Amino acid sequence: MNDSRKYNFINGSKLEVGTIYCVGKNYPEHIKEMGDGEPTKPVIFIKPPSAYIPNGSSIILPSISNNVHHEVELVIIIGKDVAYISKEDYQSYIAGIAVGIDVTMRDIQLQAKSNGEPWAISKGFRTSAPISDILPIELLGNIEQEFTLELYVNDELKQRASTLEMQWKIPELIEYISSIFDLRSGDAIFTGTPSGVGKINRGDKIQAKIIGLIELNVNVI
Repeated sequence: MNDSRKYNFINGSKLEVGTIYCVGKNYPEHIKEMGDGEPTKPVIFIKPPSAYIPNGSSIILPSISNNVHHEVELVIIIGKDVAYISKEDYQSYIAGIAVGIDVTMRDIQLQAKSNGEPWAISKGFRTSAPISDILPIELLGNIEQEFTLELYVNDELKQRASTLEMQWKIPELIEYISSIFDLRSGDAIFTGTPSGVGKINRGDKIQAKIIGLIELNVNVI
């Protein structure tokens, strides 16, 4: 497989990119800014492996949209094939964490919502899933610790939040998703975005961070 379809770990190892599971409506302030009702269970959608791009790549703005948004997220990388993981026994199945951007055609998504249609086009288009290099789980210790996410557009801070604000935490998300889908080594879980999402434009330079741990830098073309 071409290395552009493999995750890069900071220790030099690689892992083939799998299905990308994404969690919507997981930060209360983002729910408010979107004007959506608060869900009673996790909202899950999927991006294909072809949506992935690594650090240093470019987001290609689709011609069908006039309003593409950035959404910074903590990303979990699955390291073993598994189904039905309990929230007490999940950490041994995690290969590492990263920071990612759920790039979204907001106008296309809102149109799909109003028509009762799926979000696949608005969320899963090519280059819609930039993911940083992966920080291996063995370097983290407790994955349930607080992580702080930040996203900058042209050096201007747009999003900042603690993962403690998430409505559903990592163990609950993995338990829920694995109760429905068979997770495979190389699958990723985007855990939701905080408030502050906004439009990106050609020529923008975007930097996303898990403070003190990892960075992701991409351009917009």
